[in-house]
Amino acid sequence: MASQDAERHWTIEDLDFSRIALDKVRPDENLFYLVTSASFIESGSDLYTHNLVDFFKGDQEVTDWLSQHWELEELQHGKALRAYVRHVWPEFDWDTAYGNFLEEYATYCKVELLAPTRGLEMTARCVVETGTATYYRAMARCTDEPVLQDLATRIATDEVNHYKHFYRYYRRYREQEKLGRLRVMGTIGRRTLELKSEDADCAIRHVVRTRSPERADDTAYVQRLSADMNSTIRTHLSPGTTLKMLMRPLELPAKVQTVIQYPIRQFMEHVFLR
Repeated sequence: MASQDAERHWTIEDLDFSRIALDKVRPDENLFYLVTSASFIESGSDLYTHNLVDFFKGDQEVTDWLSQHWELEELQHGKALRAYVRHVWPEFDWDTAYGNFLEEYATYCKVELLAPTRGLEMTARCVVETGTATYYRAMARCTDEPVLQDLATRIATDEVNHYKHFYRYYRRYREQEKLGRLRVMGTIGRRTLELKSEDADCAIRHVVRTRSPERADDTAYVQRLSADMNSTIRTHLSPGTTLKMLMRPLELPAKVQTVIQYPIRQFMEHVFLR
């Protein structure tokens, strides 16, 4: 694990924005909302990191990794996505839209909204990283624009690596807290249902407010945009990989996993594919 962290992490300079095939992405309104909404949420990661650092205070291994690796990489995702938006859609006032988004988003980032125990919060973190990895894998597959493919693939790889860290910490806390599978499954279920959360809705609303202010109060229009984005993710995700990541914290025996895999997959598809 230490050797992975010691390797040089990619930087924005590794992305050649001059290679962007503008004709492949600029006219794509759906892609604009996918990328811009993601850039907002990633750019606000420091708010969530501070809550997690407070929650895990006293566990230096966890808090050091959160503040020295996870937060920095998440914020870099936001900067890279913002740079992409500015190259492709320079007329969009990203800073104003993000400032308005952040004012509302900050109200959603509260310590009291975390799970009741550290082990269950690590379970929830695994679910969130599953969702983000799924999102960026789908983003990479939904376009043939090479720079966005490269960027989305890099971010997806980071999210999988983050999952591995949270999963390792989860296993330690599971032993300390003597967490049973039912409690873990309950957290997985609840957090999975929250993946399509107010965070994404908030981002889309504020993008619309700046991009198309005349449609800002058009609820049907905003819902249609969200449905189009969900359809894109649905069409390009890998259900098997997502299911495997979601189920891993349960550490079920092979026979049991085979039995419950279908109902869990149905539940997952209800969330990801609706």
